[in-house]
Amino acid sequence: MEHIPPIENFRRRYDELVEQMSDPSFYGNRQRAAEISRERRRLEQVLDAHGKCQKLQNNLREVENFLADEAQDEELTALAREELPQLREKLERAEFFLLGLMIPEEAADSKNIIVEIRAGTGGDEASIFAGDLYRMYLRFCESSGFATESLGAHVSECGGYKEVVFSVSGENVRKTFKYESGVHRVQRVPVTEANGRIHTSAATVAVLQEAEEVDVYIAPEELAITVCRASGPGGQGVNTTDSAVQILHKPSGMIVICADERSQQKNRVKAMKVLRARLLEKKQTEEREKYASDRRSQVGSGDRSERIRTYNFPQSRLTDHRIGLTLYSLPQIMEGNLGEVIGALQNAALKTQISALLQASH
Repeated sequence: MEHIPPIENFRRRYDELVEQMSDPSFYGNRQRAAEISRERRRLEQVLDAHGKCQKLQNNLREVENFLADEAQDEELTALAREELPQLREKLERAEFFLLGLMIPEEAADSKNIIVEIRAGTGGDEASIFAGDLYRMYLRFCESSGFATESLGAHVSECGGYKEVVFSVSGENVRKTFKYESGVHRVQRVPVTEANGRIHTSAATVAVLQEAEEVDVYIAPEELAITVCRASGPGGQGVNTTDSAVQILHKPSGMIVICADERSQQKNRVKAMKVLRARLLEKKQTEEREKYASDRRSQVGSGDRSERIRTYNFPQSRLTDHRIGLTLYSLPQIMEGNLGEVIGALQNAALKTQISALLQASH
């Protein structure tokens, strides 16, 4: 395992955390205790995986030494030759798993998110497709044990969505969704197409990290808040009161409107949640632009203008253009079975991170 970074630093850090957790005052700060406990569990996994790699390497060395001795029994030699490639494959997989654990976690990966889906080019068909994506994500969240909450929607006349915004909460939500940002293109025959021609439409998806007040400070004087009567399809329940809230953030010019709730206060809270997330994304985007060359080597930049995926309905084909992934199970994917797609993206990103880790360790 000469290409594996030294394990000593991980073992030293693990011992430090165990000592901290033995202090009677450790659980006084519950948030800090949870963070340290989570880090200790990860380091425990690293040490355990390293031990398994060492065991496999020792077994491999024993078999190689056995085969190097020409005086061995022919039957045992044949068994050893058969076992050798299996051991090498097991060791390779174990080392890949270990290296993945050694990569520092992004603090934001455990954060909740806000997802914005907007109809792009394609008119009514784009709105319908935006609704299809929304339904796909809701079903995926339900099967994954993630909680969702609507934060606003602009329903189109055709029954789709010009825009829909919702939050997702749960364990490692951002880690799961962070490669979904970008342009999603659809190729299919619209229900309104009489001649059966295939049309190409698009919708954009933006995955925003949910921001706390400490992440983004907004001064009260920076806001212009307007209350008005809600309107639009499906809004009969809120149309009787002035419950819709529009918030203008003067410095950035961002406008957020929320009319989901009958309560003006609840709409204001939801609108502020979306505004904070958008301002945090703007700040992070500006910081990422400073390192544009690094972003090109990654699976996805998170830029909503980047075309990331094509959904071809006539051929039941999904193609993710960033990693060259093609699957012929589009009906199942649209029902929320996104596990294979997300797993492939995470694996591709992991390989890039492992390559960088190995370069840094030599």
